[in-house]
Amino acid sequence: MLEWLNAHIAYWHWIVLGLILATGEMLLPSFVMLWFGISAIVVGLLVALLPLSFTLQLLIWVILSLFVVFGWFKWISPRMKNRTLSGMAKEAILGQIGTVIEYNSVQAGRGTLRFPAPVLGDDEWQFICDQTVEIGSRVVVRDISGNTLIVYQAHSKST
Repeated sequence: MLEWLNAHIAYWHWIVLGLILATGEMLLPSFVMLWFGISAIVVGLLVALLPLSFTLQLLIWVILSLFVVFGWFKWISPRMKNRTLSGMAKEAILGQIGTVIEYNSVQAGRGTLRFPAPVLGDDEWQFICDQTVEIGSRVVVRDISGNTLIVYQAHSKST
């Protein structure tokens, strides 16, 4: 059986397996199959360059997969942890500064603002402002009314 695998498993088999695994990641929310797929593609590229036995190919794939998955969860994923302000209390959103991206002065000073990082799960929010603001202006959250933020225009310091 091992002789058959050595003779019949080509580099492109590994690349196809890697693409299938990476594509399968779209169906699973685990974010693990992607790393197995990338490892299989790397093994396929190695096999295209070097004649390796199937046992060595499999060993490289397992070791590379474990290393990449471990590296992802140990070093990269913690740096990307939820940097949103989701789950904050109402008081924590007060004082957040956003930029006006849409403004409609006809509808009682209503518009849309965008925060640099998502706040309470979204980076764009509808707002009401009793002052006239322009697109690109910075506004500060003063209160929340339902799903709409009550804001006032931020005054920048003159230099």
